[in-house]
Amino acid sequence: MSFRVRGLDPSPFIPLYGRTDADLAALGVRRVVADAAPGFPDRVEVRDLELGETALLLNYEHQPSSTPYRSAHAIFVREGAMISLDVVDTIPAVIARRPISLRAFDAGGEMLDGELCDGAGLAPLIVAWLARPAVAYLHAHYARRGCYAARIERT
Repeated sequence: MSFRVRGLDPSPFIPLYGRTDADLAALGVRRVVADAAPGFPDRVEVRDLELGETALLLNYEHQPSSTPYRSAHAIFVREGAMISLDVVDTIPAVIARRPISLRAFDAGGEMLDGELCDGAGLAPLIVAWLARPAVAYLHAHYARRGCYAARIERT
């Protein structure tokens, strides 16, 4: 079974790009400069920022379903990111190098399964879970801080 890893649509973040720090703070958003690599994983391009690149740190509702699994958490978005990642049968390096909490959801947003896995070893679990008819999509989360990383779905 083939799978697709998708970054977030940049559209909701574009109005934040270039705003003043005070404007961002009023919205609960913080601008940060990558001072370590790896260390600042962007959710649009699904890559680690390079040293000196800026990111917006904000709360994002990645699981908006009306279930007990509705969820939002902090994410980094590279300031200026315009094209979301969309790759097939590939685990992006930013995910492969970290421990991941993989979560399976049905079409109604109910969580069906969850597993901790080394990012480099995700592909077999992704394939197995997407082969289950009840699974509609997967979410990868960075296990250490629990932040949403990317959506994974069937191709």
